[in-house]
Amino acid sequence: MARRLALTRLELKRQREALARYHRFLPALQRRQQQLQIELRRTQSELERERADLEAARWRFRRFRDVLGDVAGVNVRAAGRPTHVDVRTVSVVGVRVPEFVDVAFTDPVYSLFATAPWVEGVLASLREQSRLGARLGVLEERRAILRRELSRVVQRVNLFEKVKIPEARAAIQRIRVRLGDEMAAAVGLAKMAKGRSREAV
Repeated sequence: MARRLALTRLELKRQREALARYHRFLPALQRRQQQLQIELRRTQSELERERADLEAARWRFRRFRDVLGDVAGVNVRAAGRPTHVDVRTVSVVGVRVPEFVDVAFTDPVYSLFATAPWVEGVLASLREQSRLGARLGVLEERRAILRRELSRVVQRVNLFEKVKIPEARAAIQRIRVRLGDEMAAAVGLAKMAKGRSREAV
């Protein structure tokens, strides 16, 4: 429940201080909002590039699809899947986000002489897709974190701009009107009292 507004000089001082504080914090929040929007756009551009690269890698891989079943003794698909995705956490615009470092693969054991020559190409293509897919996943996670943070900052900016600042201004106006009325009433009473004292004399 909202606190009832006291129409006093002390409350006027409190509301003026609050308004000054909101005006001091708002520009910093707006700057943070802009920085997050820029970083989010940059991450979105990276995501689109990675998606295009992954699509191109998948397209290049199509030439190997027909021969995948003919690889004797080598599980090419398993060898093309990463065993570990190395990700570090970095600070971007004051937000902790993941950053892709690299992926690790196990090296399959097979004879270079007994295995078809295109196996190396298939393996390289699968690993390229895995690397791009891992980078894409990390970028999507980064985008989600930045979106959440931007949403929080936008809520705070809106709270200040659309609620707190207008409320403080309205409170200051109400208190000024009330104090002005009280002052006018006091002046009127003083004049009446002065007039009565003159009459008495």
